[in-house]
Amino acid sequence: MGKYKVCVYAICKNEAKFVDRWMDSMSEADLVVVTDTGSDDGTVEKLRERGAIVFVEEIKPWRFDVARNISLSHVPEDVDICVCTDLDEVFDKGWREHLEKAWNPNVDMGKYLYNWSIKEDGTPGVQFTYFKIHSRNSYKWVYPVHECLRYIGNKPENIIYIDGIVLNHYPDLQKSRSSYLPLLELAVEEDPEGDRMTYYLGREYMYKRMWDKCIETLKRHLSLKTATWKEERCASMRWIANSYYNLSNIQEAYSWYYRAIAEAPWMRDPYVEFAKMAYNLSDWHTVFYMTTEALKIKNKSKIYVNSAHSWDHTPDDLCAISCYWLGMYEKSLFHAKKALEFSPDNKRLKDNLELIEKKVA
Repeated sequence: MGKYKVCVYAICKNEAKFVDRWMDSMSEADLVVVTDTGSDDGTVEKLRERGAIVFVEEIKPWRFDVARNISLSHVPEDVDICVCTDLDEVFDKGWREHLEKAWNPNVDMGKYLYNWSIKEDGTPGVQFTYFKIHSRNSYKWVYPVHECLRYIGNKPENIIYIDGIVLNHYPDLQKSRSSYLPLLELAVEEDPEGDRMTYYLGREYMYKRMWDKCIETLKRHLSLKTATWKEERCASMRWIANSYYNLSNIQEAYSWYYRAIAEAPWMRDPYVEFAKMAYNLSDWHTVFYMTTEALKIKNKSKIYVNSAHSWDHTPDDLCAISCYWLGMYEKSLFHAKKALEFSPDNKRLKDNLELIEKKVA
């Protein structure tokens, strides 16, 4: 098909409803290899009907890294480029052409844009850079959950960014993530000084509303020698602030949001999340300041997660509301109009604009 042999590989279980859409998207590859870990809904049969090479493996105890490595082992040795995806993910059309244009024999890994969530209007929600395109024999998967590729090659690692490749995630919202917390606790037990799993464990405690454990774990994350990635440190500080807020410790929440901003002032997220908290507290001066600062940041991060609420109508909406309560009606009108440009069918934004227009008139 092209100058490189490209193989898509994946793991799956009970994902028959995604097979056709996924196989259509992955059809630009030379071959598709899937490791099924115990489907009983016809996934295996449907994949084979669509032309995938399917292996069935039992993995006990369950670990994502083990499953991924077994899946990778089924990829033929003569493959030049491995593309790992999940069945609930879909590439924008033409991805193979972008891949071949960017790749060369010395490349080890290709990174690309990943839309982790898609909003109802079809626009991207949470975005970040993904890493699952790689050469055949230079990597292995590590960590029982939130697994990632570890370089095991013999030469300096060569990573490129592939312009034009976009992978979109359409998750099954009914799928349980109940295994995540015990797997993360296992991961930290295996690697107590590792910053990656410690961060994810702290974040998982926040998702579970285990506020004290979140604070304790993420403070430990920040103390680790290897925890030097400023954007991720900023995220830890944001989750600590959010946890303190939910514990009604407002002073500490403010303090940690300020620390998050100082850690990565080029990221919109800490400003917007601080503004959302201040809105709940009717602290209009802080809402105004934080949203104004957020809106000065014009470019999304290319190396870290970009939260949807930082780049949709939210900053302008909050700014408009704070300006209204501070008596700055012209500014309020300006930002209300900007917010509505993002979501023209949003009734609340329309009603707010109408209210502000009456005040200005």
